[in-house]
Amino acid sequence: MLKFLLLCTLAVASRAEITEEEDVLVLKKSNFDEALKAHPHILVEFYAPWCGHCKALAPEFAKAAGMLKSEGSEIRLGKVDATEEADLAQEFGVRGYPTIKFFKGGEKESPKEYSAGRTADDIVNWLKKRTGPSATTLTEVTQAESLMSDNEVAVIGFFKDVDSDGAKAFLKAAEAVDDVPFGITSDAGIYSNYEMSKDGVVLFKKFDEGRNTFDGELTKDALLSFIKSNQLPLVIEFTEQTAPKIFGGEIKSHILLFVPKAASDFQDKMDQFKKAAQNFKGKILFIYIDSDIGDNQRILEFFGLKKEECPAIRLITLEDEMTKYKPETSDITAENIVSFCTAFADGKLKPHLMSQDIPEDWDKNPVKTLVGKNFEEVVFDPTKNVFIEFYAPWCGHCKQLAPIWDQLGEKYKDDKSIIVAKMDSTANEIEAVKVHSFPTLKFFPAGDEHKVIDYNGERTLDGFTKFLESGGKEGGAPAGDDDEDEGEDMEDISDIEDDEDAEGHDEL
Repeated sequence: MLKFLLLCTLAVASRAEITEEEDVLVLKKSNFDEALKAHPHILVEFYAPWCGHCKALAPEFAKAAGMLKSEGSEIRLGKVDATEEADLAQEFGVRGYPTIKFFKGGEKESPKEYSAGRTADDIVNWLKKRTGPSATTLTEVTQAESLMSDNEVAVIGFFKDVDSDGAKAFLKAAEAVDDVPFGITSDAGIYSNYEMSKDGVVLFKKFDEGRNTFDGELTKDALLSFIKSNQLPLVIEFTEQTAPKIFGGEIKSHILLFVPKAASDFQDKMDQFKKAAQNFKGKILFIYIDSDIGDNQRILEFFGLKKEECPAIRLITLEDEMTKYKPETSDITAENIVSFCTAFADGKLKPHLMSQDIPEDWDKNPVKTLVGKNFEEVVFDPTKNVFIEFYAPWCGHCKQLAPIWDQLGEKYKDDKSIIVAKMDSTANEIEAVKVHSFPTLKFFPAGDEHKVIDYNGERTLDGFTKFLESGGKEGGAPAGDDDEDEGEDMEDISDIEDDEDAEGHDEL
């Protein structure tokens, strides 16, 4: 009997306790499997206590958990302290914070990455799309009113026949959009209330013109294009919450107004900016950034701007190769902005390449310091073999390489045919060289052909020496054929919101 009681006690004790904090399940390796069994659908945030973005997400995450719980939903939200539960974080490939994964149907294998915004509404809408119908059937006006009042943006399909081709195309579009709720109706009262005399699709929003009516052939692609063009305000502020919508959208050309909100002429600048935006809706995204906010200073640095230089305008394309543009005038008027954007759209603008001033002692040390303004003169000297490290001041791998690179410079300081150099690629940009990760090592052999050879060998003094002595053959590869190596990705503007520590990354 005693043995039986002991076994029962051990069995009860082995059931891992699942506690809650603000309606969010506190998950650990010891209770994770049990949580998946108890709750069929769980959205899990892997976080670090020190992570600023995790702290910013916490109240919205908790709010979303409370909203679902109050509805009696079977969907639950959970969180894992990845710094304490390292094995669990490693199991699910967590490399940065916050990482959010959705475990559906109690399945532990291949959870889906959360891909929507970071507000409570975004989270709830995304989860409902993943677990329920892509569009809510609306049978009463009050249901339609609730859909619109509860969300910044909502899309309603008006179809007398919900089995029609148009309705089917609408539902397919609904399935493809994560961050906007959809409703579908054939109710005459709802038709009348929203002044719809025939079938159609309307996007309702709490900003700008309030509603947009689709006009065209009802196909999935056409509807998706319509929604993407209208779901964001004409002018949107860059924040923690809006960043996923800005960078996750299909519009990859962004014009940015850096302006202090506290400035006396803030509203005047915004009025001019918004007036210009009307001419480029669906083509160029108009974004403003409060240049007084501390968290936005990294973005200013990314564009080579200082706080005192604001207000200022820059334009950026986020295609395969990110390109920046700077207007010729600093006078912010609707007319100047329209002219600038039109020149960009017509392909008449040259990219703006950042460069520091040439240091007076750039060639004083064994490792020469290059900037944008002296790059071509030094690198394309036909009598010189130039080996360059493209680095970032915050890059940990670059810091590890620094003493070895200095040794290499010392070794060849008296060789008139070889130059060992370095360039800060966060402050200097070269049209002929695209840097995607740090450190990037490139060799420019002597001659008039302007050849470029990527270094892919060991990052040791011996490896670098053999490479130089072989004329770039041992450890080298044609430019663009570089293998995956240990390095830190060069951040673009879409990464800045996700970077947390001084190294520019919030990796484990």
